[in-house]
Formats: sequence, C-alpha cells, structure tokens
Amino acid sequence: MKTIDIIKDEDVEMSFVKEIPLSFAKCNMVMPLRREEGCLVGAVADEKGVLALWDLSKIYNLKPLPLHVASRVILDAINKFYGQAGSAEEVMDNITGEDLSSVATEFEKPKDILELTEDAPIIRLLNAILQQAVKERASDIHVEPYERELDVRLRVDGILHRVLTPPKIIQDALISRVKIMANLDIAEKRLPQDGRIRLLIGGRDIDIRVSIIPTTFGERAVLRLLDRKHGLIGLHEVGLDSGDVRSLEGLLQRTNGILLVTGPTGSGKTTTLYAALNRIHTVAKNIITVEDPVEYQLKGIGQIHVNPKIGLTFASGLRSILRQDPDVIMVGEIRDFETAEIAIQASLTGHLVLSTLHTNDASSAITRLIDMGIEPFLTASSLVGILAQRLVRTICPHCKESYEPTEEERKYVSSTVLYRGRGCEKCIGKGYLGRSGIFELLLIDDPVRQMITGKTDAQSIKNLASSRGMRTLRADGFEKAVQGITTIEEVLRVTQKDYIEG
Repeated sequence: MKTIDIIKDEDVEMSFVKEIPLSFAKCNMVMPLRREEGCLVGAVADEKGVLALWDLSKIYNLKPLPLHVASRVILDAINKFYGQAGSAEEVMDNITGEDLSSVATEFEKPKDILELTEDAPIIRLLNAILQQAVKERASDIHVEPYERELDVRLRVDGILHRVLTPPKIIQDALISRVKIMANLDIAEKRLPQDGRIRLLIGGRDIDIRVSIIPTTFGERAVLRLLDRKHGLIGLHEVGLDSGDVRSLEGLLQRTNGILLVTGPTGSGKTTTLYAALNRIHTVAKNIITVEDPVEYQLKGIGQIHVNPKIGLTFASGLRSILRQDPDVIMVGEIRDFETAEIAIQASLTGHLVLSTLHTNDASSAITRLIDMGIEPFLTASSLVGILAQRLVRTICPHCKESYEPTEEERKYVSSTVLYRGRGCEKCIGKGYLGRSGIFELLLIDDPVRQMITGKTDAQSIKNLASSRGMRTLRADGFEKAVQGITTIEEVLRVTQKDYIEG
C-alpha cells in the first residue's frame, strides 16, 4: 500500500466527495479522493478504512486503490473538504425538489421531533447554513421573516450579506429546529428567548449564542458564532502597535485604577479585555469578571454571568466580587451610575478594574462618567487610561496589489503608494479578508487629571492629548492604510463622516 504524508487540493475530486456521506467517511476513517483510470483512490489510516474503501469500490464498480496516511491527516482532510462539499443554497435546491409542505410540518408534533434523523431536510438545511457560516468566518447568522419571504444573511467582517432566500413555508420549521438545538420552548412564539448551542463544525469547537424575538411576520433568529479555539489572542494580535502595547502593559501592572475600553457594539472591546486579562493572568493574582454574557471561558479566572431576571446585575455582581478578595476585576460594561460608583470605589481601595463604555472616542468616556453622576474629582483620581477602538477589514493577502493614491486619498496621507484587494476566490471577491483594530490610547496623567477636575470639555482634553503624542483613531487607521493593512476607504467608513479630528 502506497503511503503519503499530506492530502492536497489537487488530489481531491470534489464532485466525487459530495457523493460519499460525511458520517461514512468519519466512521471508517476513509477519505475518498478521486476516480482514476478504473480505480477508486482513497486515503485510509488502518484496516477498517481499507475494508470501507473495498465496499465503496464495489458500489462504483471500480478497483480500490488505498493510500495510507496518518489518522490525523485523514481527519483534517475530512473536515476541510467536506466543509467545501455543499453550500446552503445547494441544500435548499435539493429540498425544493421535495414536498415543502411536509418539510414545513415536520415540527408540529413533539413525537415527530424525537424521530427526526440527520437526513430530515430541515436539519440538513440548518446544518448547511451553520457549516457555510463557519467556512466564511461569519460572526452572526440572521434568519429574518418578511411578509412573503424568508431571508438568511451572514455577517462577515462586520458586513451583512444575503446567502439564501428559502420559501416562507419552511419558516416555522427552521426556527423550531434552532430552538430545539438551543433548548428553548418551541411552543412559545410570543416572547423573546435566549439560548446557547455548542457544536463541533469541521473539527472546530463553536459556541453559538441564540436570540429569538417575535416580529410582525413571525419569529426572527440571530445566532452569534464564537470560535472557542480562536477566542483568546494577545495584545499584539488585536492590532495594537508595539508602543501602545508597552503603554497598556504598564497600566495592567498597576495594583489600582480603572482602565476603560470604549467603542460601539461590535468593535472588539471584549476581545481586547480578554487579551489584557490573558496577559496579566498568573497564579499569584485573583481575577474575577462579571459579564453579559460570558463569551469565552478563561481558565483560572472566575467568571459571573449577569442575570437581571433574578436580580444579578453588573452592580450586584460587582458588590459580591469585592467580598472575594480580588486583585483584578473585569466588569463587562458600565451602564449606570450604580455600577460606575462601585467600580470607582473598588479602584480607589486597591483593585485594578477593567471595563467598557459605549462612546465614540477616548475623551468622551470622561464626559460619559460625569454625565452618569460621578464627581469629576473621583473620575480624575480613579481613571488610569482609556482605549478607544474600531474594527477595520484587512486587505486580502491573496489578491493584494499596490496603486497610486487618488487626489481624494492624498488629503489624508502623504504616501505615494497605497494598497487594495482586487477580489479573489479566497475573499469571495470582496478584496478584504479578516479584521484588525484601530486604536486611540488616552493616558490619564496629571495635566489630563487637572482638566477633568476643572470640568474641561472632551474635545479640549483630546486636543491636549494629541498635542502630546496621542494618536487618534483616524490617524491610527491612516497609518495602517499606509502599511498596507487596510484601506483609506475602510478607515473612513468605520470612523464616520461626522468624525471631528482633534
């Protein structure tokens, strides 16, 4: 039997792979490769795989040609190539050929639910949608009902795009399937429901947060996908430059004070906070968090999930944490005066507190705290740093090209060369692949504290910090555009047209 070390793309006939069930390949540890000169070529790890390949060859009336590889290589190949084997649109095309009315009524009786197999059309459709979302690196799946149609959209790199428009008739069945997977009440259609699903998709451990709300035309579902393996990254990996990383690490070594991360929803604040906790976590420190929700489990760190229904709010959770002898506290978000007040008291009594606020830039966080009712002198004495951030799409490295800046772009940068993505198969023609952060780090030193105590406006504080070396969000974005990480257009998109540069 011939032995190979790796299975390459050119070794695999995808049209053939689609004909062999995934369950058969995984169960027998056989990776069907191609039909070649009267032979059925397949990768096998042991005798069981050889026998399975013999069985397959009889069905196709071909001679088996087994290639021996390590079981790990086979499993990686199965996850990779079966992940390409069919899109949700292809599955929908197949389902359309079936009786849609029977698909739609699959979930009418509880006993039918228990009898459903993985071959049930609605299960195949949802599995295909989940698989496609992971393949395209989507952060969210939206299932949106309208008067005469049903839309399925994916959010990839912060941008939503439609991937499927299934018939309206299967709406209830699809939502019911989501509810079953998330352990929600399928009979309750009048109230919002939240749940979680944990799945292995293509060998990746995916945590899915499910939110279902009733709308005029039926229930709407949004599924947030969190890759548990890739959840924890370092400060350099979020997009911070070496200077800001050093400054942040200095702040994180403090034994007291508040470090805030600000930005709109979906700007990567929680990821940055996790990166910070990951950086300072040692066996010598007691770190406790209160979050809504807990997105990633952090080993060795106590994490509390907020539950307002039973009275467990950020404020009450924070009070309880203070009785647990913590060194570092992370509060998912400061939303009100009570939480802000307890956080400040904690920081002034020898705790390092990390948290987030929803503001447009770093200096605006100061105004927000004072507007909540926190006295300026308390704000000045407790804050040690504020990091504002946004996420920008990064240029696809597979189709990246240089070009001469336009007259409009020369208004923002002096560089004679900029970069963009042409659009290729890897980035689905978009020219962007993945995201990175742009940042604005405001260090709270004595001159800034004096301005806060004197109730100086946010723009004046920003102007002072900029004159002393602080790089604004937009300036950091333009620098990354010159470096070929992102584009001027993308920086302008995420920093908004009404952005006032200090």
